[in-house]
Amino acid sequence: MTSKTSPESPLPIRTVLQMVGGWIGKLGTVWVEGQITDLSARGGTVFMTLRDPVANVSARVTAPRGVYEAAVPRPADGARVVVHVKPDFWVNRGSFAFTALEIRPIGVGELLARLERLRQLLAAEGLFNADRKRRLPFLPGTVGLICGRDSAAERDVLENSRRRWPAVRFKVEEVAVQGPYAVGEVTEALRKFDADPEVEVIVIARGGGSLEDLLPFSDETLVRSVAACRTPVVSAIGHEQDSPLLDLVADVRASTPTDAAKKVVPDVGEQLTLVRQLRDRGRRVLGGWLDREMSWLTSARSRPSLADPVRGLERGAEQVDALRDRARRSLSGSLDRAEDSLSHLRARLVALSPAATLERGYAIVQDPSGEVVRLAKNVAPGSVLTIRFTDDRLTVRTEDGTSPTTTKPRKPRKKASDETG
Repeated sequence: MTSKTSPESPLPIRTVLQMVGGWIGKLGTVWVEGQITDLSARGGTVFMTLRDPVANVSARVTAPRGVYEAAVPRPADGARVVVHVKPDFWVNRGSFAFTALEIRPIGVGELLARLERLRQLLAAEGLFNADRKRRLPFLPGTVGLICGRDSAAERDVLENSRRRWPAVRFKVEEVAVQGPYAVGEVTEALRKFDADPEVEVIVIARGGGSLEDLLPFSDETLVRSVAACRTPVVSAIGHEQDSPLLDLVADVRASTPTDAAKKVVPDVGEQLTLVRQLRDRGRRVLGGWLDREMSWLTSARSRPSLADPVRGLERGAEQVDALRDRARRSLSGSLDRAEDSLSHLRARLVALSPAATLERGYAIVQDPSGEVVRLAKNVAPGSVLTIRFTDDRLTVRTEDGTSPTTTKPRKPRKKASDETG
């Protein structure tokens, strides 16, 4: 077409629109899924807007009243439906719309089945594993809160948190929490808080609602965004019985927005009570330990070795003196006994010595060989004999065996006692 047009020979707008209508008409019919909004009826035609459940995309749909009323149950604003449509282009207005040929509401059972399939898929990938969940900080400096605009959930979280810990700070992002814009806005707020270094915990809060109202919090895009966050995320969606997939992937699940405030922020009164109890317990433990140590010290000081240390030294000195005296007595007794024994032995030796016999006037006659002469007949005439007295000796020569000739006496070499000794 561009080759056949120019500024000098343009095509009329009707021709172009007719060509566009022809192209669209070639698409045929198609089944589409979406959420109904802006539902209205005029005459025999029902007008509605069909929004994509995830992206911010919508299209106008017209349906004959008979087609609309044939749907059971009859869909209303916010309902999820599957529509068999034929794309149409109105050349006169240059507008595009779908014409509904059949409308089928998506029942709760079908929604639950889809959520179960998505849950199994995400669980198989490990997004719900407990080991990847992070612990919340004890006292976060700043809490990021994602909630609806002027919602009761926002008031519950803020009021209960500040009642528990007045100094806590919040950064609040108000977003759509249901409808076609919810997933995109919540995901964008989540990424913003995750990139903020001041935010230590992110809370996603919404009050209760129907299954269809809470569907954005089971959206796969949002669930994967929460799993990819570096900041701990607390899910506080609906009531206790509500369990969107966001509860499974979040690091902490709170049953209600009020419960989220209790999990994120500690109670200052409870913490002061705990500190007081721990302080009292520490005092009791320390006091008991000091009492035991003082008792031990008192007992140690009462021992004689510490109560009167000089007395111990005195007893030791007394023992040394007693042992010394005992040793002296023992040694002295041993010496006395030895001396007495020596005297007795000396007296016996003197009594048995030949010198003692000589002192009584006896003499000892010895031949030249030194043998004692006991009989005169044993001496030959002319033999030289030595007569030994106590202090000296005399040499004689025999003449006839009976009359010895006296010679000059000699000085004895030793005393008789010395020789015997």
